[in-house]
Amino acid sequence: MKSIIFMLAILIIGFYFYSINFIATIIAISFLIFFHELGHFLVAKFFKVGVNTFSVGFGEKVLKKRIGNTDYCISAIPLGGYVELKGQNDANPALRNYDSDSYNVIGPFKRILILFAGPFFNLILAFFIYIFLGYHGVEKIAPKIGHIAENSAAVQANLMVNDEILAIDGVQIREWEEISALVTTAPIDLKIKRNGEIQNINLTPKIGKSKTIFGEEISKPLIGISPANEYVTIYNKGADSLKFALDESIKASKLILVGLEKLITGIVSAKEMGGIVAITDITSKAAGISLGVFLTLVALISINLGLINLFPIPALDGGHIVFNLYELIFRREVPEKLFVWLNYAGIALLMALMLFTVVNDFLRIFGFYE
Repeated sequence: MKSIIFMLAILIIGFYFYSINFIATIIAISFLIFFHELGHFLVAKFFKVGVNTFSVGFGEKVLKKRIGNTDYCISAIPLGGYVELKGQNDANPALRNYDSDSYNVIGPFKRILILFAGPFFNLILAFFIYIFLGYHGVEKIAPKIGHIAENSAAVQANLMVNDEILAIDGVQIREWEEISALVTTAPIDLKIKRNGEIQNINLTPKIGKSKTIFGEEISKPLIGISPANEYVTIYNKGADSLKFALDESIKASKLILVGLEKLITGIVSAKEMGGIVAITDITSKAAGISLGVFLTLVALISINLGLINLFPIPALDGGHIVFNLYELIFRREVPEKLFVWLNYAGIALLMALMLFTVVNDFLRIFGFYE
């Protein structure tokens, strides 16, 4: 009953701040978790491992149906989920079962495949979302000049506000983000549209100061231009949708991994860490902007969920993969006491991180961080 009351409180607060958009967030998070657990479930079934429970959400079970030997559940708090395999239970790491359909009797390589399937399904889901976005179209900043910096290469080349950049060194430019990747210290040829006319302009970028998305100040070649407040819808259809989906998946993965590296090295403050509250806030706001923005964010969260679960932290899929790799290489299981201790330590670490990020989120929302 406590779980249901807690969830009702979350729904009331969510509706108060985000109205109907909050439902889109709950559905999205629940589906990401469902798809992750579906990966574990399907591969476990493929290897004939018994599944005791398949639950979307945690806490009190609101709906439950038993089919065969599996309880399929929707639990009160849809911000998590789990598949409980026969002979494997994170809540009781010491549990062992050696029936013919137990997780413990299959080889470590098969166990690794079961564990890897959940994160892999999240990565695949993001890939399919990006394919859909390729056909649906994604709003991007238009490659149109809105401001020109003083004493910049753009001034010397007589670029003007409202010039539209069509190509750089023969490479077509469809949106603003594509420009920086083509700007080097070497002279470049710009094809622009000005007042309906096509012109070619040569310029040599100057080294200047810029900031990364992580707030680092860096030196890089710059034209000295900023975008106008205009947007363009970019479509990627047919075979281009596959390339677009792969590129966006790789780009999102790099962004997440580099962000974590910056966090670990102290370049990004721990105050910037966000948890479920921040995800809910950003996703609900994105749902109110457009379907494209919302799905772009959902794909990013799906990739984040997949990658984080592969980290070698006990109690995560990645931690269990490491245990099974040890068994695969050394032909013996991790000592039981060590296995149990590490699992409980991993759970404690994850709970501490969850609590820290939730507190961080509220401090940020209520203005305690400048």
